[in-house]
Amino acid sequence: MNRVAIAGLLIVCSTAPALTAQLKAVKPKPGVPDVQVPFGSLRPSATFKIGGTADWVLATDDAVWVASTKPYSVQRIDPATNTVVAKVRLSGEACSGLAFGFGSVWVPVCGKRPLLARVDALTNRIAAVLPIAPAGPEGGITASSDSIWIVTDKDGKTLSRINPATNSVRQKISIPGGSYNPLSSDGMVWITGFDRNILTAVDAHSGEVLASIPVGSKPRFITSGGGSVWTLNQGDGSVTRIDVNSRKVTATIAVGIPGPGGDLCYGADSVWATTFDLPLTVIDGQTNKVLRQWAGQGGDSLRFGHDSIWLTDYHRGLLWRIPFKATLQP
Repeated sequence: MNRVAIAGLLIVCSTAPALTAQLKAVKPKPGVPDVQVPFGSLRPSATFKIGGTADWVLATDDAVWVASTKPYSVQRIDPATNTVVAKVRLSGEACSGLAFGFGSVWVPVCGKRPLLARVDALTNRIAAVLPIAPAGPEGGITASSDSIWIVTDKDGKTLSRINPATNSVRQKISIPGGSYNPLSSDGMVWITGFDRNILTAVDAHSGEVLASIPVGSKPRFITSGGGSVWTLNQGDGSVTRIDVNSRKVTATIAVGIPGPGGDLCYGADSVWATTFDLPLTVIDGQTNKVLRQWAGQGGDSLRFGHDSIWLTDYHRGLLWRIPFKATLQP
């Protein structure tokens, strides 16, 4: 979730020195000073060394998955024992999220030969390699009741719908250019339009484009919960809330976390955000109020599951398990 796009180029996913320097040069986020506390005040119940970097977290009913470099892999953690139980090697870097559906973890991979890897969740082995390339780094992938959805052209104009029974594209849908991150929720596929500051709604049954809704500046990551879809806007560091029924913006929340990277998820009636320098932010899902921010080293991707927040420190290759109850401490 830490990739930086260069206009007009499809960047090969790597941890090149120039990219690392650029990420480290990002100015600290202002955040919301009145609610900030040190990140060190949180006490993880488990810490995992994943690899050279750690990125893209996925929580399922019985596992937590996280991608890494050095080696290129996606790793499976048993939340009951806090142990890594499988490490699935990849041909390149996982670069556009992880999705679970149809008994598999779906992993977009960048590199010299971009592809989509399908990992069998029973055997923890790659069951299929699909010649379907993600649009580029810092994109996304999602699963609906009958399909896998991913944007597959570098201009962000084509949403591809994959039939999991045949591992082939069954439908291609034209969407507004510069859209990269899809999310399946409430019978819809929602795609953030980074280049046009919009959120596009697609009917998950027919594939019909239903609406494009103006949101905050440079929307990238997306989650759903509380009857809403939420976008993390990298341009101004805000979070936009959109009602799923009316498809209208109901709140724009000043979170103060602009810039590349980051992530967003929903859990415990709250929205959780992460970015560099402010590894964790929690927003009340009812009042839209920023309740607390934890400032310090770490951050970049996260998910809520198994009564915990699973949060990466991208640069140090770590994954933390932070019990939800730990975030409630004064």
